[in-house]
Amino acid sequence: MLEDARDVFDTEIEGLTSVRDSLGNSFIKACETILECRGKIIVTGLGKSGAVGRKIAATLSSTGTPAVFLHAGEGLHGDLGVIAPGDVVLAISYSGDTEELALLLPAVRRLGVPLLAMTGEPDSTLGRAAQTVLSTKVPREACPLGLAPTSSTTAALVLGDALAVAVYRRRGFTREDFAFRHPAGALGRSLLRVRDLMHTEKEIPRVLKETPLREVILEMSRKRLGMTTVVDSNGRLAGIITDGDLRRLLEKNNTLDVQTPAFSVVGSTKPRTIAPDQLAVQALTVMENHKITSLIIVDGQRRPVGVIHIHDILRSKVV
Repeated sequence: MLEDARDVFDTEIEGLTSVRDSLGNSFIKACETILECRGKIIVTGLGKSGAVGRKIAATLSSTGTPAVFLHAGEGLHGDLGVIAPGDVVLAISYSGDTEELALLLPAVRRLGVPLLAMTGEPDSTLGRAAQTVLSTKVPREACPLGLAPTSSTTAALVLGDALAVAVYRRRGFTREDFAFRHPAGALGRSLLRVRDLMHTEKEIPRVLKETPLREVILEMSRKRLGMTTVVDSNGRLAGIITDGDLRRLLEKNNTLDVQTPAFSVVGSTKPRTIAPDQLAVQALTVMENHKITSLIIVDGQRRPVGVIHIHDILRSKVV
């Protein structure tokens, strides 16, 4: 069994090497066609080629090229309507003569969209119909009977990956772009920005320096963040008052004068702040290092534009 397994690896590596060595101008033209596409890439196929096509469409979409999979059989019964002007069709068939795909080609031609073919037989019906042909010709299948698509489907899968990578590198696709398309993944969460999680505008606790302490307490109760920003007449950050500041004030004086101006009880006139474009995990690090639970987000004029609480970060599961 181990010998059989190693033979499969060797045979498929042989097939991949053969397809890699055949790459040339057709591959460059296919990449350029995808880059120039103003719509989406319609990947179509049937059977094992269809399964590979689904994966290629998913990889393209997740790396900055909108793509959908169209089952060739379903396309003949109404799903062809997914193709629109500005799209590009990528059809996959090793033989290039799959009946359903052959019936689909005239309709694609009438729609006037570019057709890319991924096939092991460039002189097939599909190969002749396409503007650009990508060869997936392999010396042999890894199946001992030479019947089950094995080396050929692996070659198509890797060729699809090669297309996606070559295209997204030309687009300047970044880790942040990838994370945007994978918000529930570990990478997506790790690249969340402060602006993605912060409380903004009406949610920001905010009082003027001269606001009476009674109104300060009411503002903190309304916004429920355990603190409030204190701003000057120009809206610039002048300090912060926290629940802890009020407790310490009460412990010191036994009573609170509710008419005391806010600025008189400010706990810090230089509270910790962070920019909205900083990573959320960096905000968490600042909070942990300074043993605080909130950070003020300020603009270039030191005007509060948001507040982020440690619970907001923990709920997002960035760590």
